[in-house]
Amino acid sequence: MAEAGATVRSNTADGTGFIRAGSGAPVLLIHGVGMSAAIWQAQIALMQDRFDLVAIDMLGHGNSPLPPENAALSDFADQALRLLDHLGFASVSIVGHSMGALVALEIALREPSRVSSVVCLNGVFRRPEALAQAVRERAEALGSNGDPSAIAATLARWFGDPIPATLADAAETARLALASVDPEGYARTYRLFAHADTRHVDRLAELAAPALFITGSEDRNSTPAMSAAMARLAPRGQCLVLSGERHMMTIASPEKVTQHITAFLDAEKDASAKTETAPAFDPGEFRRALGSFLTGVTIVTTIGAEGEPRGFTANSFTSVSLEPPLVLVCIAKKALGHSAFSTSKGFAINILSESQKAESGIFASKAADKFAAVAWKSGQTGNPLIDGSVAVFDCGMEQLVDAGDHSILIGRVRDFTHNGAQPLGYCRGTYVTPGLSQEALAAAPHGTEVGAILENEGRVLFFETPDGFHELPAGRGLGSPKDARSLKGCLAAKAVDAQLGFLFAVWDDAADPSRSHVYYRGTVTAPSSGDRQTRLVDIDHIVDLRIADPAVRSMLTRYVRERTEDAFGVYVGNEVEGEVRPLARAASSQALTGRG
Repeated sequence: MAEAGATVRSNTADGTGFIRAGSGAPVLLIHGVGMSAAIWQAQIALMQDRFDLVAIDMLGHGNSPLPPENAALSDFADQALRLLDHLGFASVSIVGHSMGALVALEIALREPSRVSSVVCLNGVFRRPEALAQAVRERAEALGSNGDPSAIAATLARWFGDPIPATLADAAETARLALASVDPEGYARTYRLFAHADTRHVDRLAELAAPALFITGSEDRNSTPAMSAAMARLAPRGQCLVLSGERHMMTIASPEKVTQHITAFLDAEKDASAKTETAPAFDPGEFRRALGSFLTGVTIVTTIGAEGEPRGFTANSFTSVSLEPPLVLVCIAKKALGHSAFSTSKGFAINILSESQKAESGIFASKAADKFAAVAWKSGQTGNPLIDGSVAVFDCGMEQLVDAGDHSILIGRVRDFTHNGAQPLGYCRGTYVTPGLSQEALAAAPHGTEVGAILENEGRVLFFETPDGFHELPAGRGLGSPKDARSLKGCLAAKAVDAQLGFLFAVWDDAADPSRSHVYYRGTVTAPSSGDRQTRLVDIDHIVDLRIADPAVRSMLTRYVRERTEDAFGVYVGNEVEGEVRPLARAASSQALTGRG
């Protein structure tokens, strides 16, 4: 180990250059094409208090000699193994970036007893043909690597074009490294890199070491699908996609990347520790996200063995546990996608909105390319997340349960999002909506009062009258923003941006049965106008408000209670008596479960 606080730059007898720093569990750092051991500066500074770090100059880079003219991954693996022998390391963890990730896997597959764990950053795997062709053409065209135009093109691929101001420093670090690398060493290594993305396709299933495959959501060269596919094949593999990050995230966001590296290494170092730690979710918020699903419809997605997105429509979704956060979904064993899902390392559940009936139908069909019809992106674990969903749960596979003619996929939620849109329902073989549709309101009697309980982060929107009373937004009919007497006109006049959700109450006047009242639940953005009469009131303080209409006051009392219990119903009756009906009753027939 290096002396405390010291960073040592040295060479082995065969000329391999390396940097050594820190003390603790040994970790070998392997850089990518065009870089050198110095590119790990930030990781060394952040990790050296707990790890014995060795950053190698791979062949043809830094202070190391050139690789053979027609180099193979084994040449780079042999170099690293000779370095470990030189330092007397029997076993190490390896962290490799891009080309370095390929070398790390090569070492782990050849010498499993010498590798305790592997972290592959921005690794390449089975490039799509168009991308593979572009990389091969760049390799064939390599001349002098010091060409500023070639360096500029590389930086544009890595950081964006134009390079964002926030990435300017990282891009300059990369530019200096590219400008100083030996041109011949770069060319020989890049030609290998251009063809090495398929070297481990048939061998990853033999990887004995725990492996973490990390990439950035915006990395177009080492895509989330590639990391997800590698994690799927590796017996002890995990995938992590860092939102917003690109190919050179090790220098663009060193703190974020290093945090995930050290968390993984620490978990593997402690045999009693779990390899995956539970995310710190707010239980109430998680419960509300799960509550987005009524008797709804989901699209369940994953990444197949060849990195392709797979998905099927299902409504057999339920929450299992809040701590740890577990959910499940079922898939029929005869479904076309059963093999892909039953062998996957994870999946995502996308709860559909009322506007996604077409998407539901596509994923329930046997269409050849279902994902061509939807907009989607890769989630934190690499699973496809479908745009416009009411809620999304990105999961790692916790358990696969055999259940008759179905398999139960139990997932541990790694990440989730949800919004206030109205879910798509499904009951007795048809799509349904849980509330009274806005189209139906258009045909309601002209005198129908339509109002809304609009919530924003635990607060409800009220209009305060000059005499100190509080009223909910309401109007004659749903109307339009131009109709000042309607609900939409009322909201438009106050510059309130609201979205109606579920039906909450319907009642007739006891004195005038021909006059009806309809109230919805919904969401609202915080009012931006200076109208002091528009107020957001904490739910706990609603009881203290002066409400003139006793029927509305009674309705709000029920809202506060049901909001606390997170179990809403619909009141139907008149202002004196009626009943609260649950939003969902037990179905008497089997619902759609898993199609694929």
